[in-house]
Amino acid sequence: MLSPLGFSLLRRLSDGELHSGEALAAASGISRARVSQVLKEAGSAGLKLERTRGRGYRLQDALPFLAREVIVRTLDPRRGALAIEIADVLDSTSSELARRAAHGDIHRHLLAAECQTAGRGRRGRGWTSVIGGSLTFSLGWRFEQGAGYLSALPLAVGLALAAALDAEGFAGIELKWPNDLLHEGRKLGGILVELSGDALGPSLAVIGVGLNVRLPALARRGIGQEVADLAGMTQRRTIDRNALLARMATELVAMLETYSDAGFAPLRAAWQRRHALQKRPVQILLPDGGKVRGDVVGVDADGALVLDSGGRRLRFVSGEVSLRRS
Repeated sequence: MLSPLGFSLLRRLSDGELHSGEALAAASGISRARVSQVLKEAGSAGLKLERTRGRGYRLQDALPFLAREVIVRTLDPRRGALAIEIADVLDSTSSELARRAAHGDIHRHLLAAECQTAGRGRRGRGWTSVIGGSLTFSLGWRFEQGAGYLSALPLAVGLALAAALDAEGFAGIELKWPNDLLHEGRKLGGILVELSGDALGPSLAVIGVGLNVRLPALARRGIGQEVADLAGMTQRRTIDRNALLARMATELVAMLETYSDAGFAPLRAAWQRRHALQKRPVQILLPDGGKVRGDVVGVDADGALVLDSGGRRLRFVSGEVSLRRS
């Protein structure tokens, strides 16, 4: 894991140009030997660092870091103000926002991290992030309604993220009930929504998002499923994560405002058009180890999955089960 000093040095190398050890040392107030020692962390973090004797250091792939001022400048001002914060390293952006919610207001607060040490997915799974190769962020949002009204929120979030990716030139994004973004059947991103508050409202949602931008082979080997990344979908040498995060934030705010007023019903048809398993044979894995097979009919207005199993219509909610292609 990179130290704060390691992040500071990498920010100076993020232009992809050669920087001498002497210049890096002078700018950081440390010795050249310490520069060499700290930059060894880059290799262990999966970054390709080129060392040229007598000339200095260069990142083989330019690594534009997330920059708050760039994101704020790119946000659509018609969507109202968002508090944007960027951290180098956190255990989890969602965990951090939840901690802050105990003693402050996190409504419309977006927290992104270059690296998470304990990123979380659905049902207790971990989430792998790569420095410069992922987008991991969480957004706090307050609703006047209770948890029952928000049962389809992960689906609506997925729809907003897919629209943002479309707008940034990444076509062919599909959704898998209840919280996955796919490309060509492989997992591109995931969503984790955590709710707190009164049963009848108001409620606070912490909306966590993880997106694969550029995953090196080493990171892929540690993931227990087929995964996709944005780099594999485009010929661009670099992907502007700042522009992408700004677009995602804009689409999320628009969707959350719609959801607050009207729920999932106006978004349901659009979500089903993107569902990778719509009208497909699937199996549902139940908590007790049992399985149910059938064809996906769609989702209802509450975001529950509706299955046709031997002529019977069965309804499943996301917290209970896992969905697999049959």
